[in-house]
Amino acid sequence: MECIVQGIIETQHVEALGILLQGLCGVQKEQLRIHELCLKSVPNLGSVSSEVKILCDLVPPETTWTVRHVGGSMRGAGADQISVLVRTMVESKASKNVLRFFYALGYKLDHELLRVGFAFHFHRGAQISVTVSSINKMLKLHATDDAVPVTPGMQLVEVTAPATSENYTEVVAAMSSFCEHLAPLLHLSKPGISTGVVPTAAAAAASLMSDGGGTTL
Repeated sequence: MECIVQGIIETQHVEALGILLQGLCGVQKEQLRIHELCLKSVPNLGSVSSEVKILCDLVPPETTWTVRHVGGSMRGAGADQISVLVRTMVESKASKNVLRFFYALGYKLDHELLRVGFAFHFHRGAQISVTVSSINKMLKLHATDDAVPVTPGMQLVEVTAPATSENYTEVVAAMSSFCEHLAPLLHLSKPGISTGVVPTAAAAAASLMSDGGGTTL
């Protein structure tokens, strides 16, 4: 399982967010350059359409491949009362032939994206990951070098953490507590719920840039 929230931030405030995250996490940020290919099954593979994502990590020194399948989200009164989306997710490392393998199974490429930015991975009541990235589309098939932003001037922020059916409440609490520290710069919510940019972002970013965000919380 996976717990996730998302938000958007103006590119001009991303440096300030990086300073804040550095202080909160106490770890070095990692560069992010992911070629994401979304594949969908064709009808002959079953009555229900299946979707998988192939993630190609382009950050040197070595290109690595990952297969990810995101399933349904938790539903019911309990799910409605929490601010974090809890969903099933299966992920596995793969070889460079993984794309050819899924094509052989009958999957077809639906769309592809390039995510460029940075990430923090740390433990704070749960194993939390924060990614900040621009989402880019390819004008030609697999042409990552010529990718252009989908939403110029805006970047996507995702906070995720692995969970199980036994501990997801503790993970949700840890994520919610951490996300409160980011509130002056951006609002995080369940995927699919657009909340826009935060009015206080400019002032918060200016404050962070002036003091360097040197405090680790």
